[in-house]
Amino acid sequence: MSKHVFKLPDIGEGVVEGEVVQWHVAAGDAVSEDDPIVDVMTDKATVTIPSPVSGVVTSLSGDVGEMVAVGSTLVEFDSDAAADSEPKLAVEPEPEAEPAPAAEPEPSPAPTPTPTSPESAAAPAAPSGRVLASPAIRRRAREAGVDLSQVRGSGPAGRVRHADLDAFIAADGTVSGAAPSAYSTKRTDVTEVKVVGLRRKIAEQMAISKSSIPHFSYFEEADVTELEALRQMLNASRDESQPKLTYLPFIMLALSKIMPDHPECNAHYDDQAGVVSRHGAVHIGIATQTERGLYVPVVKHVEAMDSWQAAAELHRVAGSARDGTASLDDLTGSTFTITSLGRDGGLGATPIINHPEVAILGVHKARDMPVAKDGQIVVRRIMNLSSSFDHRVVDGADGAALVQHLRRMLEHPALIFM
Repeated sequence: MSKHVFKLPDIGEGVVEGEVVQWHVAAGDAVSEDDPIVDVMTDKATVTIPSPVSGVVTSLSGDVGEMVAVGSTLVEFDSDAAADSEPKLAVEPEPEAEPAPAAEPEPSPAPTPTPTSPESAAAPAAPSGRVLASPAIRRRAREAGVDLSQVRGSGPAGRVRHADLDAFIAADGTVSGAAPSAYSTKRTDVTEVKVVGLRRKIAEQMAISKSSIPHFSYFEEADVTELEALRQMLNASRDESQPKLTYLPFIMLALSKIMPDHPECNAHYDDQAGVVSRHGAVHIGIATQTERGLYVPVVKHVEAMDSWQAAAELHRVAGSARDGTASLDDLTGSTFTITSLGRDGGLGATPIINHPEVAILGVHKARDMPVAKDGQIVVRRIMNLSSSFDHRVVDGADGAALVQHLRRMLEHPALIFM
């Protein structure tokens, strides 16, 4: 074997350094060419860097959260052969961070593989004694009381995948090492989680938004009984090529319809230049929770769409954000953001504006409620709306006017299509 020094390659135009987000290997691990070795985040993307050679890792340079310069040593190997080309990089685009819960639809659960026996599911330790697994899998294992060293990994270098953990739990039947009764043991553990990668980006963006934008929030409820009837009717008559309609496409269309009357809310504010850019196009960002963190994919030119087109594009961009295939264009350019709390419901929230935008709308779960109507108590479908505005450029009356106009559109959905 020969020593091979691998340096951080050029991973994008103008990129001079990257942050180490996650190591997939440790010193002593045996790797094959093209096995993932490290995730590095730049200002533009998260890049998974594969091994350029087959061999054994002898040393790593850079702790998680540390910045590494392009051209500096990243990994040293005892290799079978020197690499003859630059490695292929898997790129995962980064969003403009926004602090809201997930938008609908929910991702499908991972398929469960055919169970194997506990004996066949047991895994030998990695050469370093460290089981290779992502933080999400380690968290699942802790919650299920599973010792990952007993799980055979089917990924590169024995890396444990979700399917491997599912198979082990299914075969084991009962989870060994389950936690004792909540009343029998005091919990004194403290877990330190380093804020790196996408979480660090979100933290930075939220600090900018909250510290630089004087927010004011406004709350209202809308009677969406008629909108629910329309939604149910359209879903019942849709064909297989049309996506299922949630409330979000109608809300997006309603906003695009009324924005010409409220141009101050569909805008960006450059506080350094002292310029507000009011946009004619309505590009709506949809806050979407993923396994990798919060993304804000964007549905472009909602003003030119019908309900089916809006639903289809919403499904596409949210899905691509969740599975990591979203392009940079899918994740940038929003002029107004919606955050849907979906099944989590809630009565109200104070969403943080997606800088440099000047407004954001929070949509809460619709529910049947008793209300007074024409002197009688009747059951109606009620949805709460929360909103925040940049008080430097949007007056309170203007923000309230936008929400009230939206409420009228949702309560009389024919207005959306007139």
